[in-house]
Amino acid sequence: MLKLLVEIGEFCSIYQDHAHRNLKCTRVEADEIWSFVGTKQKNATKNGQGDLWTYTAICAESKLMVSWLVGARDHTNTYAFMKDVAFRLADRAQLTTDGLSWYVAAVEAAFGWNNVHFAQLIKTYGTPLDESLRDSQRRYSPAVCTRAIRTPIMGDPDMENVSTSYVERQNLNMRMQTRRFTRLTNGFSKKAENHAHAVSLYCMFYNYCRPHQTLTKAANGIKTTPAMAAGLTDHVWQVAEILERTDPKRLLHSN
Repeated sequence: MLKLLVEIGEFCSIYQDHAHRNLKCTRVEADEIWSFVGTKQKNATKNGQGDLWTYTAICAESKLMVSWLVGARDHTNTYAFMKDVAFRLADRAQLTTDGLSWYVAAVEAAFGWNNVHFAQLIKTYGTPLDESLRDSQRRYSPAVCTRAIRTPIMGDPDMENVSTSYVERQNLNMRMQTRRFTRLTNGFSKKAENHAHAVSLYCMFYNYCRPHQTLTKAANGIKTTPAMAAGLTDHVWQVAEILERTDPKRLLHSN
């Protein structure tokens, strides 16, 4: 099964890398979602174990997962992620991220100064009154957001559209639908590479196979996926279509 995951995950990553270019997005939201490999960071005893983050970027209009990156949550990966997002957009867009400080330099380096309408949504979270819940590593539900400050960074962002709601909702979908992200489970990833392949497969299914309720409603009931809304395909894919496209003989015949 793991061999199959690697093969399909690699295909999904390569396919979307080539397909997700010159995207006509006008609003993009970016965020990060936490997971771990082997064990949580505080219990890690071997190289490769510990916290693992997935950076995600979603188009607010088409709901397409534009880009993602699996790795440590640090300056290097933040820069690499923003560089990839910038590479995939056809035109100057509005970008909203959370308050992670590395984004400011990373966005400027990736897009160039003033070549993107960039703002951050900086949230403040409340502290639990219960002493037993104050250790964040013991809590398995998010803290309550008490304040969200919209902060323009560069360009001329439309402050009414400064939001990370879509990407946060998408991250919830990923946590609920991908066993490797589920809290309090034995389904966590044992290798970072396999975790990355699972994310690529999930994004492929989300983008191409799973009709989006809001997009379908906007299309007068015609089932519509994010990839369809983004103009990358004209139909809802079946999982079998992904598997068929991984067959080298089929690809050779089609060429």
